[in-house]
Amino acid sequence: MRIVFKMALAAALFLGCGPMPDDGRKLVTDEALDTPLRGVTEAERAAFFAGDATFDAMYRPVDGLGPLYIRGSCASCHEEATNGPGVVEKMAAVYDDGITPKPVDFPYGRSVRPYVTAGATTPVEPGPDLKVTQRVGLPILGRGYLEAIRDDEIERVEALQSERARRGESQVTGRINRVTRHSQANPDDPTHHLQFGDSGLVGRFGAKARVATLDDFAADALQGDMGMTSPLRPEELPNPDGLTDDLHPGIDVDLDTVNALATYVRLVEIPQRQEPDPAAVQLFSDIGCAECHVPSLHTRADYPIGALADIDAPVYTDLLLHEMGTALSDGLEDEDARSTEWRTAPLIGLRFLRAYMHDSRAQTIDEAIRAHQSEGSEANASVDRYLSLSAEERQRLTDFVGSL
Repeated sequence: MRIVFKMALAAALFLGCGPMPDDGRKLVTDEALDTPLRGVTEAERAAFFAGDATFDAMYRPVDGLGPLYIRGSCASCHEEATNGPGVVEKMAAVYDDGITPKPVDFPYGRSVRPYVTAGATTPVEPGPDLKVTQRVGLPILGRGYLEAIRDDEIERVEALQSERARRGESQVTGRINRVTRHSQANPDDPTHHLQFGDSGLVGRFGAKARVATLDDFAADALQGDMGMTSPLRPEELPNPDGLTDDLHPGIDVDLDTVNALATYVRLVEIPQRQEPDPAAVQLFSDIGCAECHVPSLHTRADYPIGALADIDAPVYTDLLLHEMGTALSDGLEDEDARSTEWRTAPLIGLRFLRAYMHDSRAQTIDEAIRAHQSEGSEANASVDRYLSLSAEERQRLTDFVGSL
């Protein structure tokens, strides 16, 4: 039975607690982490630290938290810019195969929102016969690099994979998640000039690449995870109690707050990497990992953060959706992504992560690689090649991946 936290339970509110692994793990490192991009201007450096403070801020009911919420701060799901410790539970109605979504309406959304405040009494919780899966908060390390990548560079890789599959050279056929902007226009965002409802955008962010830009990502997280409205997302989400506001009348945070969060995320650096083992790099390519985890993609020359403009971004992803098979199905469709499709995760800062895969099911790199294999997965051939390596070669490869 779930616990519904009321306002009187202030401790839970200030901890920003939610359903999360209760194993006591805590990120501890002496290495530089959650640092600003190398080569930024003094103004950008100041913006990084200002946004970092906003990212760590714990919101209260008087600030507009709720009426329903999952977390009380951004850092609750992205501690030190990495994954977790908080998780979000997702609900899906599926047929008996456990994969195919049923055409069922979810009037309050597909996210479990277990905590209530500001007069709300009824959380959003799973009903009977629903498939419930979890998603750990994804790392935000190096996400500015992802936003800066040229659209046509991602399209190039998509076309290349399609052509290689047509020639019978590969099973990999990634595709762009073409998404719609669900936030209002942002007049102060220097990176994009998008309007509400713009469609056909290249999705980049989220486990299924359902969001195209970091200002939309920030506004979506404020609204969806914390119940915090903004000029980009001005309306409270539907809830079982029918509440249309909270203890902070009107819009909860201003545009400067949304843009401070987006700017901070854009400026988080990729942790310093060691010089790789050439033999491990060759193995990474030989078994097919680099087909999806593309080592670098080129960025826009006009991207407004100079340190990210017109460079080869070392992101180890193609940002494409891939068919990952039955074992990873969550029964959900995000924008154009299907139940069994997931965006290639960027291999950035893996040595700092608590666990791997979108739901933290893998505790080691080896387990994560093996989890790519299931019925219908595009990665099956690559996993077979990995399993055929000697124990020494597998260790060399996992050491390399874990160092990225």
